[in-house]
Amino acid sequence: MNALNQAHCEACRADAPKVTDDELAELIREIPDWNIEVRDGHMELERVFLFKNFKHALAFTNAVGEIAEAEGHHPGLLTEWGKVTVTWWSHSIKGLHRNDFIMCARTDKLAETAEGRK
Repeated sequence: MNALNQAHCEACRADAPKVTDDELAELIREIPDWNIEVRDGHMELERVFLFKNFKHALAFTNAVGEIAEAEGHHPGLLTEWGKVTVTWWSHSIKGLHRNDFIMCARTDKLAETAEGRK
């Protein structure tokens, strides 16, 4: 795994810079299973995680919530039967910050040991 999953988020203010195109190209290679989605004119990072049932999906959602609270950086989470969609972006800058890539990597690390993964 990469160093991103060991990093911590920094405080992100409304005037914080979004990742540059060069940074984006470098960072996205660290999280190859994530997709860039454009919504409301800004980029977001999204990945779907599959589980054997709702109970396992909900447990993973809660685990992601715990790391989000610890880092003070919160994703969009959609929990369905057997599926969790996680979306990271920086609300304050309406786009992507290095924090989002850190949290994708941390989410991937959680998923490696999540019970009931398909």
